[in-house]
Amino acid sequence: MDISLTVNGHKVTAEVEGRKLLVSLLREQLKLTGTHQGCDTSQCGACMVHVDGLAVKSCAMLAVEADGAEITTIEGIAAPDGSLSPVQAAFQEYHGLQCGFCTPGMVMAATALLAENPKPTEAEVRDYLEGNICRCTGYHNIVKSIMAASGQSVAPVAAAE
Repeated sequence: MDISLTVNGHKVTAEVEGRKLLVSLLREQLKLTGTHQGCDTSQCGACMVHVDGLAVKSCAMLAVEADGAEITTIEGIAAPDGSLSPVQAAFQEYHGLQCGFCTPGMVMAATALLAENPKPTEAEVRDYLEGNICRCTGYHNIVKSIMAASGQSVAPVAAAE
């Protein structure tokens, strides 16, 4: 079946099977590989995108369900001139990543959280990230990055010795 959607501000039409997942459409047909496919069970959050402004795990949504929707992927978060979004810049500055596999999903979750709650507490950040798994960092710098992106005071990153 044919679907039409807007992805990162661009109108897109695609032919998809009824069983095709949104993550597969994004990665395979549209070549937007920043959206990662991790667990295939909607447990890890690596595939998070925004659908009509809401954070959604794209491995748990059929592509046909996105017909007519506005989708934003990690590729669409940066400014048109390529400069990083505040969340991306904070992840970079506060080392909110390690291997990077979970980072797109974490950035998408953080962006949605800050749109919903511009000044979350650390507990609210940790609660919101419950559906995103990071196997490397222990979340400390991810939380610090999100707090910094919200404009709240964060302890500076220690210089490497």
